[in-house]
Amino acid sequence: MVVFPNCKINLGLRITSKRADGFHNLETVFYPLKWEDALEAVKSRQDKLTLTGIPIPGNNNDNICLKAKLLLEKDFPRIGALEMHLHKTIPPGAGLGGGSADGAYMLQLLNRMYHLQLSEQQLLDYSLRLGSDCPFFIVNQPCFATGRGEILQQVSLNLADFSFLIIHPGIHVDTGWAFTQISPAVPEHSMQEIIKQPVDTWRNLLVNDFEPPVFQKYPEIGGLKELLYKKGAIYAAMSGSGSAVFGIFKKEALPELSPGKGYIIKKIT
Repeated sequence: MVVFPNCKINLGLRITSKRADGFHNLETVFYPLKWEDALEAVKSRQDKLTLTGIPIPGNNNDNICLKAKLLLEKDFPRIGALEMHLHKTIPPGAGLGGGSADGAYMLQLLNRMYHLQLSEQQLLDYSLRLGSDCPFFIVNQPCFATGRGEILQQVSLNLADFSFLIIHPGIHVDTGWAFTQISPAVPEHSMQEIIKQPVDTWRNLLVNDFEPPVFQKYPEIGGLKELLYKKGAIYAAMSGSGSAVFGIFKKEALPELSPGKGYIIKKIT
């Protein structure tokens, strides 16, 4: 069975408070986009995971796809051994949720493959055990997210009349470091109200709290946001804690850019 995990972008990201468990409460709008990995699983005599495409740091045994498989197998031993193959096109550590998507899609793949009949809520519960962003990819619709990012409320937001350009500069931003740079605060403006306004009003209202510290440490990332605006973006921002930056453009109006060394550029129309 083959599935195609997609990426997401964050339309705004505010850190509202630090929690007693060490995590942070946040507000963001997750928006899914069709930039996809490919994940295949077939029954086998022993577990095996192979990877192609963009390299993923770390050991294969730590891969979230294998973790998802083992998580479900504890409760459903009949799952048995699998040979899995993951082809990465979504850059890891970019703020695009590629790894979280892979884990969530593996849960859904196994649910279908073995007819486990898990409900959406059960899949959400399993996915949260893999990571804070994973539940979004079970829903995979535009959502206003709070808590750690796992409390999801679907929102009416359709950006099908726009095109997107995503640039990943090949820089890894340490998420733990990024959170230490934030002073949590309750936003003045409701993000749910902001996204109801026309996209061309978002520039001065829709904020990612991670941008100031990340842009200060990595000026080239901030430069990409400026470049997207110069090239005609209606709205541009860094996704998550970085380092990918995206621009929203009028339909079929994406500019041509010459990527720097190590850069990845993705157009989504």
